Amino acid sequence: QVQLVESGGGLVQAGGSLRLSCSASETVSINVAGWYRQAPGKERDMVAVIDRRSSTLYADSVKGRFTISRDDAKNTAYLQMNNLKPEDTAVYYCHFDTPHSDYWGQGTQVTVSS
Repeated sequence: QVQLVESGGGLVQAGGSLRLSCSASETVSINVAGWYRQAPGKERDMVAVIDRRSSTLYADSVKGRFTISRDDAKNTAYLQMNNLKPEDTAVYYCHFDTPHSDYWGQGTQVTVSS
């Protein structure tokens, strides 16, 4: 069973930066990689996705601040988060869509203090 392992979350002050990583436990063919987040009491929302051609889509709230990327040779996706705001506080989940199945990471907490 493929597992996605996330890292890079933590506590940061407003205006700071974090870089999240998501790596698959074995080689997978990733169609679309994405990052989602869920704040307490809210639904899980899309943050950013990237396809095989590296076309990207971002939530309006993070455009210009977050950058998604992927390294297929490493079975890894990244989310660079700059100029973080308190409203970015949430559990961040990665997601890989592959030809055979789709997979979710366990989530990593990002907390932005004001």
